[in-house]
Amino acid sequence: MIGITKAKARLWSRLGARATLGQALLEAAREHDFYVMSADLAQSSGLGRFKGEFPERFMNAGIAEQNMIGMAAGLAKDGTCVFATSFSPFVTMRACEQVRMNMGYMQLNIKTVGLGSGLIMAQLGNSHFGIEDAAVMRAIPGMTVVCPADGAEIVRCVEALCEYDKPAYLRLTGGPGLPVVYEEDMDFRIGKAIPLREGKDIGIIACGTMVHSALAAAGLLSAKGIEASVTDMHTLKPLDGEAVDTLLDKKLIVTVEEASIIGGLGSAVAEHLAAKKHKPPQLMLGIRDCFPHAGSYEYLLDQCGLTAEKIAGDIEAALAAL
Repeated sequence: MIGITKAKARLWSRLGARATLGQALLEAAREHDFYVMSADLAQSSGLGRFKGEFPERFMNAGIAEQNMIGMAAGLAKDGTCVFATSFSPFVTMRACEQVRMNMGYMQLNIKTVGLGSGLIMAQLGNSHFGIEDAAVMRAIPGMTVVCPADGAEIVRCVEALCEYDKPAYLRLTGGPGLPVVYEEDMDFRIGKAIPLREGKDIGIIACGTMVHSALAAAGLLSAKGIEASVTDMHTLKPLDGEAVDTLLDKKLIVTVEEASIIGGLGSAVAEHLAAKKHKPPQLMLGIRDCFPHAGSYEYLLDQCGLTAEKIAGDIEAALAAL
């Protein structure tokens, strides 16, 4: 197990999600038996060192995600874990049928990794944005979906997935300069949310990069007398319903995600709340039913209302309307 320190957290922040993934897989391979596959993105995926140290456990499938999942299924038939990586929309939507049959239906031990989920692909535009991936993968029966908040949580998530014998989708958001949420170790368990901040008025549930933004928004709200709790819901499926239930006494439940609000974290929480007789209203913040205009990552976050300032402003407006 990799030790988590402030120095390492800062290093992983500078490296970003993809390079941290590569480091985590490299360290994990020294203790666990698994294969790693790439759709011609080894260097971009941070897998260069892994490929050099474990060439017999690395395979490049070329720009052919559908074939990659089929190859991964063959490798996983004996129960061996396989990490299959590519850009988010390609590994979830281009290869959706193969993921559905080989992972969902056959329950093979494959972990697909969506690189550059959300809006971090920036200038490359909507062909590369990971907007619908969480919704697509949540809809596949038997699929686990995880979206870690920062480098330290990516490391713990990879370690957990190495010992997890079910198919899963690892959704990586953010790039170099990934904001730090965890400077010390956390109790990471798949399917178990992590409470980060207490607050009596509203409950904010976030995943991925939006965990840091939610904490910053909670600070802005606190300065105005509104106290918000923040929960890191790193596992979108299976959702930690018990963590959601602790927020039923709040004035408002807010979900924040760097993904479409249709079918993602907000939908998962709403599905859970639908069965509750007494519950607060829910505000879903994320990417609306649109394709954002391409630009810098910061521009896209602002355009989609996913900066700390805009998150706080939308929450204030929602509270005022109650």
